[in-house]
Amino acid sequence: MPKRSFWFVTGAAAGLGSSLWVQRRVRTVVERYVPEKVQERAVDAARRVGPAVREAVTEGREAMRDREAEMRAEVEDRVGRGEGRRAG
Repeated sequence: MPKRSFWFVTGAAAGLGSSLWVQRRVRTVVERYVPEKVQERAVDAARRVGPAVREAVTEGREAMRDREAEMRAEVEDRVGRGEGRRAG
């Protein structure tokens, strides 16, 4: 008889513990998707990504200016040597 009591109590404790764990886990997941939390996470993500985007745009503009200067130099070089457009 003591074996049955032991296993009954063990099973009841395991069931109670697992149901409390599941309840806490469900509450955590539900809180995670409350509109305020979703908004906070979106704002945080935007703040983390913002500097990287600014840096990429700055780098792209610098590359564009460099390439534009190269192209202008090529055109000026051609015009200086008389290789520009010819009147047709």
